[in-house]
Amino acid sequence: MKKGIPASKGYAIGSVLIKRESKINVKKRYVKDVDKEEKRFQKALDLSRKQLEKIKIKSEREMGRDKAEVFESHIMLLKDEEFTGAVKVRIKTDHINAEVALYEVVNSYMKIFNSMKDEYIKERGADVKDVGDRIFANLTGRGSFLNKIKNDKVVIVAHDLTPSDTAQLDKSKISAFVTDIGGRTSHSAIMARTLEIPAVVGTMNITDLVKDGDIVIVDGVEGNVIINPDENTIKEYKSKIKVYNMEIEKLRPLRDVETITKSGRKVKVLANIGKPQDVEQVLKNGGEGIGLFRTEFLYMNRGDMPPEEEQFEAYKYVVEKMGNKPVVIRTLDIGGDKKLSYLLLPEEMNPFLGYRAIRLCLDREDIFKPQLRAMLRASAFGNLKIMFPMISSVKEFLQAKNVLRQCMEELEEEKLEFNRNLGTGIMIEVPSAALEAAELSKYVDFFSIGTNDLIQYTLAADRMNEKVSYLYDPMHPAVLKLIKNTIDAAHRRGKPCAMCGEMAGDENSIPILVKYGLDEFSMSASSMLKAKQIIMEN
Repeated sequence: MKKGIPASKGYAIGSVLIKRESKINVKKRYVKDVDKEEKRFQKALDLSRKQLEKIKIKSEREMGRDKAEVFESHIMLLKDEEFTGAVKVRIKTDHINAEVALYEVVNSYMKIFNSMKDEYIKERGADVKDVGDRIFANLTGRGSFLNKIKNDKVVIVAHDLTPSDTAQLDKSKISAFVTDIGGRTSHSAIMARTLEIPAVVGTMNITDLVKDGDIVIVDGVEGNVIINPDENTIKEYKSKIKVYNMEIEKLRPLRDVETITKSGRKVKVLANIGKPQDVEQVLKNGGEGIGLFRTEFLYMNRGDMPPEEEQFEAYKYVVEKMGNKPVVIRTLDIGGDKKLSYLLLPEEMNPFLGYRAIRLCLDREDIFKPQLRAMLRASAFGNLKIMFPMISSVKEFLQAKNVLRQCMEELEEEKLEFNRNLGTGIMIEVPSAALEAAELSKYVDFFSIGTNDLIQYTLAADRMNEKVSYLYDPMHPAVLKLIKNTIDAAHRRGKPCAMCGEMAGDENSIPILVKYGLDEFSMSASSMLKAKQIIMEN
């Protein structure tokens, strides 16, 4: 048995098909006719775009618009003059073949992504690699490993799977996939959950332990892969598959049911999103609102700051889609491990404790104000609320509110509509804010507990550092005391308290959060129905 990370729940039994990593031949050769080589590269770009457009259409049909958006971003990358132009410049300047020029550019992009600590952002480097591999394949005429799938009940085993790979998986032939690397926030893991294909990632070396044709059991609940199991184990897991499928069907009716605890208390189950298109999945799973819209992803994978109008359209799209349901939009949370290529930030010894989030925004009103203006304008179209991250004191919150007030005055002068009475709140993710929750509750309209940072700050344990990950414990008494203190402080002022960190969707944590009186649980859309069930049982 091999242990990994459970990336997509479910159980599967099937025969192994290994996706072998093809060695990329990047032998440099001198090119005399650079115009001809550039045209060859452009032809590969055009073919790649046509392929991705087909994949996008298939993905939209089978997984929904939100999951197909990753291929729109891949198509945009193919049109990105900064990316493709860099390859063409290398061809012209160095008189080298397109394969080598492409390899060098993709590598430079990958180094930037790999240097980041944030798991989600780091794994966006897979998008660049995916696009690069596709262009390379079209330059060299390499085919897809997916063409080798002939039988059903196949379990794909790979070092890694790209978003393009997972989007093209045929559910009638593929029962699961397992990889050496990856995490729960990778695109392939997200798509596996959408397709409801069991997946285990991060096994380290599964590709070295199996061969084509081996029978494996993939346990996407516990994160185990059982290689060549005996008959009794196969029988046991067939039974688990039957029970699991029955449980999934039982959850579907909860989509439109109010979430009420055993004591009769109404609780809201909301979703976290990173881009406007994610709202489709929220509605599909009966989300009662958006508890966290991570706006920083609007700023990434581009060459400059998104203008006010572009942000306004993104926020407006979400609030209109959600109707009268609440949409909590977090202001820019950049800095620390989240960096923008076009925003030069100072090197810091402790970036997580430094110039980031609200601290950066208060210092750079040229960045902060356009975002606030866009949010305010979008508030005229739905139930929008604004949330400030990384607040550590009352003073910081009042400073942020003052900038918001200035933006309101500007919009009034320009005769642009907005909701002057929209709610404003803060993320409780700094221990000082949790300890001062009683004082902060006098000024805010709501709290939302960001447990990802709160836990690591409280326990002085970097959640991305595997050497100290054993210390990162959501159920540590100190963490629970800060959570309880925050909820109680909000309730004494008659104000709601939400949670938008990973703990909100953790099946083991939900019962104690219900006991503490948490009002709103915000999580990934795919986790909402199970969370509803657990809340209603407590």
